[in-house]
Amino acid sequence: MYQFNEQFAAASRQFADTAAQINRIALENAEAVFGLQLGALQDRAQATFAFFGEAAQARDVEAFKTLLPKGVQVARENVERAVAVGQDVYSRTLKANEAIGQIAKAQIETVAAKTQATVEEAADKVAKATKAK
Repeated sequence: MYQFNEQFAAASRQFADTAAQINRIALENAEAVFGLQLGALQDRAQATFAFFGEAAQARDVEAFKTLLPKGVQVARENVERAVAVGQDVYSRTLKANEAIGQIAKAQIETVAAKTQATVEEAADKVAKATKAK
């Protein structure tokens, strides 16, 4: 009974350590993604408000004619920045998920090796017990 409790405690510690590693990776990824998106939002908002500031000061038709290309440029840059940030977020999230997958794979391989060793040990005991009879 004591051996079972010791094995359970070791498995619980290993699970807690693995969960802590995965949580750390996930939180670091979430922090990086949030920072990227917040920075992009700030940049896009500054450019948009600067354009609106120029638009508010336009008083004649000629001023509005010069604003049209600037407005298109601001819109294009906003879309480009959003796409670039989206790709960066996707890339970072993919890398974080790969790291989590590697941790899970290592845990599964460790458990499989331990289980295989336990099964082989039990099979040896059964074989010895059968030969002894």
